[in-house]
Amino acid sequence: MVIYSEIPSRGFRQFLGDLWVIAWGVLSVWIASKIHDLVMNLAAPGRALVSGATNLAASITDAGDKVGSVPLIGDALSQPFDAMSGAAMFIASAGQAQVDAVTALATFLQWSIIVLAILPLASIWIPMRLAFIRRASAARRFVDASADLDLFALRAMARQPLHLLARIDDDPVGAWRRGDPHVIHALASLELRAEGIRTPALELTSFAGDGSDFGRHAR
Repeated sequence: MVIYSEIPSRGFRQFLGDLWVIAWGVLSVWIASKIHDLVMNLAAPGRALVSGATNLAASITDAGDKVGSVPLIGDALSQPFDAMSGAAMFIASAGQAQVDAVTALATFLQWSIIVLAILPLASIWIPMRLAFIRRASAARRFVDASADLDLFALRAMARQPLHLLARIDDDPVGAWRRGDPHVIHALASLELRAEGIRTPALELTSFAGDGSDFGRHAR
């Protein structure tokens, strides 16, 4: 599998790009976590309210239980305590609702920042890198399978810009048909570099010297 281009300059840029994407992802997660913690500080009053109101309700309930144990009038005396305990628990519920709201907001902001910061970059870079790996790995298998570069030369004539083909030969198609090894090698190099693969050294023995091989190449 070819992960990085065999062309040093392009491979280095790809490596730097991968590092940048990873660093950006880590930085985004760190910033999102810090913002989450800052927002959660807003929940501190709610927590204090829950704790204080819960303790108050427990104390009032205990007092009501003691008053309720008084013979004859205990039930009547404990009713106000029960009401106050219920009011304290209502306050505790309100405080808990505030804590829950702040927690939901902090979590929403945290994940929103992570998604909005990472997803646009990752959705462009990752598919582009995967496509390169797939193409380069396939091209490397073809190069390793045979010294014959006709396939890549033919692809170059079909895919590469005309001004690049003109730099190689005024009639690249004719040269390819004649089996010109230098032109074929130059065309293949052009296509392989586009795929991020280093071109094998020119081996004249791997090329036909006359046009009789055109039928074999064309097939």
